[in-house]
Amino acid sequence: MRVALYQCPPLPLDPAANLHRLHQVAMEARGADLLVLPEMYMTGYNIGAEAVSTLAEVYNGEWAQQIGRIAKAAGLAIVYGYPERTAEGDIFNAVQLIDCHGERLCNYRKTHLYGDLDRSMFSPGDNDFPLVELNGWKLGFLICYDLEFPENARRLALAGAELIVTPTANMVSFDFVADVMVRSRAFENQCYVAYANYCGHERDIHYCGQSSLAAPDGSRIALAGLDEALIVGELDRQLMSDSREINRYLNDRRPELYGALNQR
Repeated sequence: MRVALYQCPPLPLDPAANLHRLHQVAMEARGADLLVLPEMYMTGYNIGAEAVSTLAEVYNGEWAQQIGRIAKAAGLAIVYGYPERTAEGDIFNAVQLIDCHGERLCNYRKTHLYGDLDRSMFSPGDNDFPLVELNGWKLGFLICYDLEFPENARRLALAGAELIVTPTANMVSFDFVADVMVRSRAFENQCYVAYANYCGHERDIHYCGQSSLAAPDGSRIALAGLDEALIVGELDRQLMSDSREINRYLNDRRPELYGALNQR
């Protein structure tokens, strides 16, 4: 499966412009099977609670309909970040997967909120970590800060995830996450990790770029720099199988030793 990641500067408060840009990028990415966009792609991330409340949409709203049409026209699946409003009025930092036929396959809500910024805008997601099959590969989902908790990636790997899709809005002062931790999560869980970040800046936030597709052996088969880029990498099942034969973390675990950790 070929995975494309779009690293871009945010276009805050302008869903129409983001949809227009997405259509262009999706057409450019034709030939890939999956296109991954950054966290809160539809509205920008650092836009404040009032704007989030005004712009948030339901999971099957107009944005989903339009992105479904784009996915179908380009012949690829799309994962995009957006603010989701529920029927009860709660607002979540969410990502949604729409397949190449324009059908919604999965919606995931960020479970670990980062700092006052996230907490001022969103409710935390519940204990719902969906696994979806796409083109014969099992996909799990995390959003930005979620990936920095090893338990999140491990629970997906133990459930069978072969690719962890991670839209993000990571900042310059946390380059370590993009440079090291993404590869570490792929290596320790023996799966692929797709990490799609912003570049440029948004108000006082400067994004660190460095979007990547990390492989189970710790290598990066696609890597962006600091500027806008569309990068593509191919998932290799043989590479994953070979890596799992050498690095047997999942087989060599001793869960009976770890139970107390969940009580702290």
